[in-house]
Amino acid sequence: MEWMDDIYSKKIAGMRKSLIRELLKLTQKPEMISFAGGLPSPLTFPQEEIAELARDVILKEGSWALQYGATEGITLFKEQIIEFMKEDGEDVCLDNILVTTASQQGLDMVGRVFINSGDIVIMGRPTYVGAIAAFRGYEANFVDIELDEHGMKTDLLEKKLAELKEQNLKPKFIYTVPDFQNPAGVTLSLERRKHMLELAREYGIIIIEDTPYRELRYVGEHVPSIYSLDQNAGYVVALHTFSKILFPGLRLGWITAHTDVIDKFVLAKQAMDLCSPPLCQAIAYEYCRRGLLRGHIAETIEIYREKRAAMLEALTRYMPQHPEITWTEPEGGLFLWVILPENVDVDKMFHKAIEENVAFVPGTAFHADGGGKNTLRLNFSYPSPEQIDIGIRRLARTIENSLPG
Repeated sequence: MEWMDDIYSKKIAGMRKSLIRELLKLTQKPEMISFAGGLPSPLTFPQEEIAELARDVILKEGSWALQYGATEGITLFKEQIIEFMKEDGEDVCLDNILVTTASQQGLDMVGRVFINSGDIVIMGRPTYVGAIAAFRGYEANFVDIELDEHGMKTDLLEKKLAELKEQNLKPKFIYTVPDFQNPAGVTLSLERRKHMLELAREYGIIIIEDTPYRELRYVGEHVPSIYSLDQNAGYVVALHTFSKILFPGLRLGWITAHTDVIDKFVLAKQAMDLCSPPLCQAIAYEYCRRGLLRGHIAETIEIYREKRAAMLEALTRYMPQHPEITWTEPEGGLFLWVILPENVDVDKMFHKAIEENVAFVPGTAFHADGGGKNTLRLNFSYPSPEQIDIGIRRLARTIENSLPG
């Protein structure tokens, strides 16, 4: 309705629909093989355990599980989170934790708490599309730092911070997905994590450590989180979620940060939804209390390890032999990143792929400036190994037909 154009806020006018959410609408045909979404496999959903457990929780704990809860989160649930994080070498207390309605709410709260219109935010290139959307909604200006196989190039980060300081510009924060990055699948090395933290302290800025995939490692060595390296000095805000390690329909996550920062997040959350659903917290609490979560993660890892191997094998088998066609080999997570020759426009190629009944996400979605036109992201967690083989064969044929000459 045109007459309403001047009624909407400037912020909503600047927002864009999620490309991935829109792409998913194109992939509903039964013959379509989709590598587009970041969907966990339904094979990992503990349906029978949750059904039995939810009934018990409602009947036994309904007096509080069906009631409003504290904005900070249910204490019993937060105590389970503390124990879970201790196993990863992270020492936190109740006041360091805020329960969120999954980590996407955490990203929105980061924007609400830290970003004023025009503030500079530093991100990887490429980076998570949901973070771009969340921060763009608060009118951030993005500065991108290139990645390689070891994550964000902190030498380039150091140079950029020095350049900005010379211009009397101070970024609000550095956003990073250090473990099996979405979309590139790469992991930030320990050396670079330490360097990034040193730079944050030197320039007086914070690091937003987004860690949805951290527990899903299939090969390689464990790397300490940036939050644990910071030892709660206040330079790191970490975002966590149960969506990838339990099931996404639970819509639960948590933020860990210095107590002063958590206090500000609590204020933001009270204005958003008062509290995350106590019933969901009660279910997650009971699942953790019964000691089921670690075993469930181990089973999920085995499923995804097989799928990862299937995709890497299929790419090696079917992709055109071309020196400018490369892909990452993630040590964990849900995604890998494909780079094609610079003169291939993946946005245009996407429609040809749909005709071949295979879908992916064009790399432009993960670049705040619309770059990455010769890149694409593939998800291996949702399709079966058999579908991966067929889908990569279709994708390879599409790519071969898109190569010049």
